[in-house]
Amino acid sequence: MSQYFSVHPDTPQARLMREAVKILRGGGVMAYPTDSSYAFGCMIGNKDGMERIRAIREVDDKHHFTLVCRDLSEIAHYARVDNKQYRFLKAATPGSFTFILEATREVPRRLQHPKRSTIGLRVPDHPVVSALLAELGEPILSMTLSLAGDEQPMNDPEAIRDRIGNRVDLIIDAGLCSIEPTTVIDLSGDAPELLRQGRGDPAVVGLE
Repeated sequence: MSQYFSVHPDTPQARLMREAVKILRGGGVMAYPTDSSYAFGCMIGNKDGMERIRAIREVDDKHHFTLVCRDLSEIAHYARVDNKQYRFLKAATPGSFTFILEATREVPRRLQHPKRSTIGLRVPDHPVVSALLAELGEPILSMTLSLAGDEQPMNDPEAIRDRIGNRVDLIIDAGLCSIEPTTVIDLSGDAPELLRQGRGDPAVVGLE
């Protein structure tokens, strides 16, 4: 059975954030809240963690992970961002968006789209995620916590514990959150392209 941390959704306890990061650095996989649904997370270099997450979700290596970042400067470390793309990102972060951008050399090849060399990145608007990232000092490798056969992502940490508590190392309970996925916008081309309408309003980057 996983560890289960009940944290304040607005002012998460620093001690629990430190313990959570220890679990991640030790090769752990966690379920944690975001400003959309709950998500799976592990360290960028944790290949075993990636495979565990894919096995729980019952998806193959064509289903890509997202890098959850602290801020725009961290995004720019892992993705090539020009002035126009930066303006779009600044308008929409933090928020419930995932952006597709061309990856830099800092991103392992196994995390990039095999043909386009792109990566999904996001900066969630959630105090628990902000605290985790501040303690970790690098992005969280993440995937929406949606299980095979479910129509929607999971947003109830107690239900997550009941269903997969024996398959992850940590569940961070900050209460219920949204069940809407992020809005996905591709910024890797000449103009922004809406790939999925979710919780984030695409109008902030000029899309309807």
